[in-house]
Amino acid sequence: MTLKLDECTYAYRRWSTPVLRSLTYELPDGLTILLGPNGAGKSTLLKLAASVTRPLSGTVTLDGTPSSTRAFRRQVGWLPQTVLPMPTLTAREYVAYIGWLKGMNRTEAWTQAARALSRVEMEPQATTKTSKLSGGQLRRIGVAGALVHDARVLLLDEPTAGMDPQQRRVFRDTLTTLTADVRVLMSTHDVTDLAEEADHVTVITGGRILHDGPTNEFLAHAPEGTAPGRTAEGAYTALIQAADGTALRTAQP
Repeated sequence: MTLKLDECTYAYRRWSTPVLRSLTYELPDGLTILLGPNGAGKSTLLKLAASVTRPLSGTVTLDGTPSSTRAFRRQVGWLPQTVLPMPTLTAREYVAYIGWLKGMNRTEAWTQAARALSRVEMEPQATTKTSKLSGGQLRRIGVAGALVHDARVLLLDEPTAGMDPQQRRVFRDTLTTLTADVRVLMSTHDVTDLAEEADHVTVITGGRILHDGPTNEFLAHAPEGTAPGRTAEGAYTALIQAADGTALRTAQP
């Protein structure tokens, strides 16, 4: 199973500078962390991969199925940065409603909602109104909604933003239980978010892939003498600084 962006260019306006230019990327198995500074193109990459937006040129496919098709969208789940509660709906009703929007019939959506809640360890809150859930719980409900239609790929855009350390830990533990049968791509500003626990790390800056490989290859970029517990941060900083230096030298006459 392969989710692939091939030679994708995207600009928010046709006359503006592209956010991504001729970008090619293939999502590997397991859990991949997508790192990069503000404006690097992380959210744009995820939106293209989720078929929320379409590239100006290039293609997005899943096992050859184009992103413009319903078959593609049924297999790809997307969790945007903001997950809003629906005050009148319980957690199970919320997830079932997302399933119905994805094309499931009501009975199937209701049944699968319970299964999806169990996968993110939110079954005890199934009858709780979403307005009563904590921020971390609401994020997990969002993941359940992304999984309710048996997605094979899960795309998460800054899912731990605004969580306290305990909520972040629970959320991260939840993710690691999903990767046996779902490929996960998670963008984040926090380098510590699973960067040492992920299977794969991708770093993007200036709309281009700066690094893409197994976690141990990413961590190897940390400078010698980096303090224990800060290896991921050291590796990320070294990569970004090297890229900034290359860009500066290129720009000089």
